[in-house]
Amino acid sequence: MRIAFLTHEPFYPPSGGGSAEAVYLVQEMVRRGHEVHVFCPQIENATKTSEQFEIHFHLFTKWEMGRYTSFRTPKYLLYPRELEKMVATTAESKPFDLIVSQHTIASVAAARLRKTLDVPVVMNFLDFLTGFMETWPVWLAPRVLLKRLKQFEITLPSRSMADGVMTVSNPLAEIFAGAGFPIPRICPIYYGYDAEVFPLRSSPPPAARPPVIVMHGSFDHHHLGPVAREAMIEVHRQRPDVVFEFVGKQTKALTAHIRALRSAAPNIRVEVTGFVPYDQVAKHLTNATVGIVPYEESSGTHCAFVAKAVEYLGVGLPVVSTRLKNLATYFKDEPRMRFASFSGASFASQILGWLNDPALANSEAAAATAGRVRENLDWRVISRRAVDFLETTANEFR
Repeated sequence: MRIAFLTHEPFYPPSGGGSAEAVYLVQEMVRRGHEVHVFCPQIENATKTSEQFEIHFHLFTKWEMGRYTSFRTPKYLLYPRELEKMVATTAESKPFDLIVSQHTIASVAAARLRKTLDVPVVMNFLDFLTGFMETWPVWLAPRVLLKRLKQFEITLPSRSMADGVMTVSNPLAEIFAGAGFPIPRICPIYYGYDAEVFPLRSSPPPAARPPVIVMHGSFDHHHLGPVAREAMIEVHRQRPDVVFEFVGKQTKALTAHIRALRSAAPNIRVEVTGFVPYDQVAKHLTNATVGIVPYEESSGTHCAFVAKAVEYLGVGLPVVSTRLKNLATYFKDEPRMRFASFSGASFASQILGWLNDPALANSEAAAATAGRVRENLDWRVISRRAVDFLETTANEFR
């Protein structure tokens, strides 16, 4: 097939969040002999990357795109129309057999192209984008506007008569089904990790070292709220030797979070790495003691299959997470994963529980967990499942 692959994120190198998935999906498409055209924002070394992945790039260059760009929201809102034009123009010389969109933003363009090009469309939702905004400050996400945006997002596949939907979780699949999209045309593929990039560590850090509580990611507003702040202050109160390490770019949200921590606990030990490429995150995780997912409660976080949790488990870290619906269901029987309620006190209790538990250093249990994660959630496994669904959907359209 000739496939148009649409995304609002630079394709390579991955910048975090859901961007890593695109690389593995495209590799699986190419491995099966499909001709893949990637429509995305400008990247460096495009010619070299095109040759490396054996794909065709169509790069958007009118303005800078990326999760850390200035005026990100208005740029994201304007991008789908430009993306639609790029795909439509390219299709004039030779039509596509399938359009695949990554995330909600690109799916807006795919919805329009479904009608104008009469080509099957599969929308891949790696999160419930507007659902995350429930925990944003009101001045950033006015509640009346947010309600309309959420409705727009969840009805997008059914309104545009998309041919298939892939989701990051079962709860997100249920939301689209509840909005009228046919259940047989929804495929939850979850979210994975690269087991080669995040290998199981050879041993836990020495017990004599101060414990390191690690969190990595893009550090947006929904990642760092009262749960994270109150938990870290309480852990510091009981264990002042603990180091909190943030692996990723120091965003405005992270800066405000650290300022609040130091205001309440001036001697709290905090380290920030700055931006770390996807393939270098693991080296920071392997030196940690516990990985954390202190997300606030929202429909977005309940639908998420949080990548950091999978990566923590993959390298051998025990994990503490708030009781997010999808994570708590998927990992309900996983002993290396512990869940807290949506309060700082509960989250701190679970962190301290790990630090005081001899099972923290159980290398056999860590290896068993990493093996289960590798078997079911390695990107190659997920990509095979996803491309099977894409091929079936395209064949049914014909």
